[in-house]
Amino acid sequence: MAETGGVREVKSAGRTVELLELLAARGDQPARLRELAEELRVPRSSMYALLKTLIDRGWVRTDVTGSLYGIGIRALLTGTSYLDSDPRVRAARPYLDEASDVLGETIHLARLDGGDVVYLATRESHEYLRPFSRVGRRLPAHVGALGKALLAERIDGELPLKGEELAPMTPNTHRTRAALLADLARVRERGHAVDREEGVVGIVGFGFALRYDVPAVDAVSCSVPTARLTEGREERIVGVMREIRAKIEAVVPREAGTGPQWRP
Repeated sequence: MAETGGVREVKSAGRTVELLELLAARGDQPARLRELAEELRVPRSSMYALLKTLIDRGWVRTDVTGSLYGIGIRALLTGTSYLDSDPRVRAARPYLDEASDVLGETIHLARLDGGDVVYLATRESHEYLRPFSRVGRRLPAHVGALGKALLAERIDGELPLKGEELAPMTPNTHRTRAALLADLARVRERGHAVDREEGVVGIVGFGFALRYDVPAVDAVSCSVPTARLTEGREERIVGVMREIRAKIEAVVPREAGTGPQWRP
């Protein structure tokens, strides 16, 4: 059994968290009891009892047949509370609005979580609207400007990546650690990350680490359709986003100081 800081992990609590994370990761693909039991390597009877408890409390939902399971509404309420209570997200929001107003493009705020980035806030462009909200979604750090901006703040030997091969999302995604490391060197040199259709075909992103933590755990980005991107437009976006980063970095320490200093 795993230990954390000398305290043994509570097995039932760990299993509950693993189940909720698994259901959340499946998105709109519900799971059957057998799939969940096999994935988490627990007896079906134990999994069924856990699911029943979480359904009763609103953390898991089931269909009318009682055979399919998905994440419940309580997870949304908890996630919303996290965003509302985070002083850094609260402090950054006005500047995300400013960047969106000035550039007219999609602006993101995200946080590094292991080898992924998690979207904390988004201001969508009026010209390019996604059919879903990015907030709360995860993306491998190596495929986008946000993640690369944060990975570049770390020593190459300490990157939260597994193995030498990287999973691609588009034909332009880095597929090897070596290719990613070469890109991260360029990120450090220029001071921001560029994602040229590596995460989404047709979209270029510009990412900027927020250095109020060392190493940085938060970043902002601007995403632009390739059809609207010219050399002059790119320079304008980089200039504005550098100013936005400076404004957020200047205000966040004061804002964060009014409450608990949470660990990243």
